[in-house]
Amino acid sequence: MPVIVNPEACNDERGALLAYLDAQRGGIRRSVHGLTEAQARSTPSASALSLAGLLKHVVTGERGWLRVLQGKAPGNAKDQMAEWEHTFEPTEDETVEAMLALYDEVARETDEAVRALPSLDTTFEALRLPWDEGGTRTWRWAVLHLIEEIARHAGHADIIRETIDGKGAFDLVFETGAMPEPDWSILEG
Repeated sequence: MPVIVNPEACNDERGALLAYLDAQRGGIRRSVHGLTEAQARSTPSASALSLAGLLKHVVTGERGWLRVLQGKAPGNAKDQMAEWEHTFEPTEDETVEAMLALYDEVARETDEAVRALPSLDTTFEALRLPWDEGGTRTWRWAVLHLIEEIARHAGHADIIRETIDGKGAFDLVFETGAMPEPDWSILEG
């Protein structure tokens, strides 16, 4: 989603990565702004994805990386796959409001955990999964992967949201106050 990341948040690598991660989280959050629960759960495009499902997926995904960072991840690929299998399908109790609150908590915990790392070069062992060979990874890689994953789904969310009510990414950025609407008159002179 189109927001300007505050350059002052980018004074060091860790701050820059977390600022860009949060910008992508904002795209997901804004995608459900002002929608009813039914609209957020609808699948109006050719895809089977809903905004509520995307929200659940990114929350579950980031929480999974947080568990790895905290040393609490599932110990085997089968358990991880079982958790991942239904991440695009929110249950009745997993309302948009509840998922947004959980996302705020997970984001805060992720940011704190990444800031507490002795170095982004700190490594961990990623599980071998059907789509990834696994192996040694750095936390720099993991944060960049989170940015990539959330950005991809923020793009999906843009399309779904625009299909629901015609609101594009810029409309939601300005409507939510994530960024003031630019002074377009500077282009006239």
